[in-house]
Amino acid sequence: MSGSEPEPAGLDGLPPLYSISKGEVVSVQTYGAFVRLPGYKKEGLVHVSEMSATRVESAAEIVDVGEKVWIKVIGREKNGEKIKLSFSMKAVNQGTGRDLDPNNVMAEQDARRRRQFQDHTGNRITLEAVLNTTCTKCGCKGHFTKDCFSAPGLQYALVPEEGDEEPQQQQQQQSAAAPQKDKDKKKKKKKEKKTKKKRKRERKDSDSDSSSSSDGGECKPKRRCHERDDDNKHRKKHKKHKSHKHS
Repeated sequence: MSGSEPEPAGLDGLPPLYSISKGEVVSVQTYGAFVRLPGYKKEGLVHVSEMSATRVESAAEIVDVGEKVWIKVIGREKNGEKIKLSFSMKAVNQGTGRDLDPNNVMAEQDARRRRQFQDHTGNRITLEAVLNTTCTKCGCKGHFTKDCFSAPGLQYALVPEEGDEEPQQQQQQQSAAAPQKDKDKKKKKKKEKKTKKKRKRERKDSDSDSSSSSDGGECKPKRRCHERDDDNKHRKKHKKHKSHKHS
């Protein structure tokens, strides 16, 4: 096809790309089955993803060793001296051998997908741990002095915009006023405790005074009653004494 990439040299003696043939299963693995075509020494792999339009867990669910299957050549790759053939069973009707992907749309999509999932070891991303060190050159943490990229000279800091200055000033004022508010609260609590203690003392003193005054009021009338009784007794004795004298 015009849109496909040119094949590498050295692939002579192999079945043509996108050709359909009937071959024999010579080996079955969990990831796929190896099929040998008549007239060719090289075997090709039918991956489990190319065996059926539905999901296949193991190649043994679909084929057995010695079974004849229809395949379509969807890939021919050469890596050094190694040659890799890729076959597809789902692109061919297994009963009649009719091509189910005559425009090779599925084959190109699968080839593009395989290229995306290749192991690009040269572009591998490596994660490094942050060093628990302080640079003596710039004063920052996480790297050595020899790896520091800062240049000698004046160092500049970012100046906040006009809209950002007001919130920063408000935050500074709030942070400065916070300890003063805490001090005022503590002072208020102390004053409240003192006033409560004073009130309790005053209540106790008033209660003691009222009790003493009530005791004094009860005693006075009792004393007067005793004095009257003594006077009456004295008068009675005096009368008796007079009566004796007259007799």
